[in-house]
Amino acid sequence: MYQQIVVLTGAGISAESGIKTFRDQDGLWEQHHIEDVATPEGYARDIDLVERFYNSRWENLHSGEVKPNPAHVALAKLEAEFPGKLLVITQNVDDLHERSGSKRLLHMHGELSKGRCPQSLQTFVLREPFSEDNCCTCCIPAKRLRPHIVWFGEMPFGMDRIHDALDTCDLFIAIGTSGTVYPAAGFVDSANHHGAQTVEVNLVEADRHSQFQYHLTGKAGDIVPQLVDTILAGETVGNQSFNQQLASALSA
Repeated sequence: MYQQIVVLTGAGISAESGIKTFRDQDGLWEQHHIEDVATPEGYARDIDLVERFYNSRWENLHSGEVKPNPAHVALAKLEAEFPGKLLVITQNVDDLHERSGSKRLLHMHGELSKGRCPQSLQTFVLREPFSEDNCCTCCIPAKRLRPHIVWFGEMPFGMDRIHDALDTCDLFIAIGTSGTVYPAAGFVDSANHHGAQTVEVNLVEADRHSQFQYHLTGKAGDIVPQLVDTILAGETVGNQSFNQQLASALSA
């Protein structure tokens, strides 16, 4: 059985729960310029516009219509039952992993349900949409909270922890994110370099430039539960028994 697993999740896993992605043809950038709503400069220029943009996302996430899908649930099951080390890194800013029970989780691009003090950098759970009334309790006078989101030009969170995990894992899985776009491209290179097996789960066929050793094409909600069950059964990716069990489960 594997000893240490790192999982990276991207927009594709949340799209199956009804959350729009940013790069789709009808994605979230359609009505906005990136530089206006996803940069520190845009925030400094028009706080109200940026807050409206993220409030719309926040309201959608808390509408009751968006729920974890079987892929989120399966990763929580992997955390609960896998006897080795596990780290789930997500590029997504929603809380669907948490709703499924995941705790060994790193939000590298921030969290939609939190605000951050621009001075102390302390974070606060956002129980209502952003407004000038959402202020920190760590400063005098209190500072207006900004979205706890990594914008373009800002450094993703937890990179040291991520690289440490990739350097020592024996299995790296990327779900719903392109293996040829950073950070996933850099992550898979690092995992390959240190001798891990690398697996891509995506709705589209693997890009010919992909560095992943194994590719599973289809919906995350279909593939990930079976992948998790096969791993928990003690099988390793690529061996005949693993392939037979996964193929049998997906065809059932």
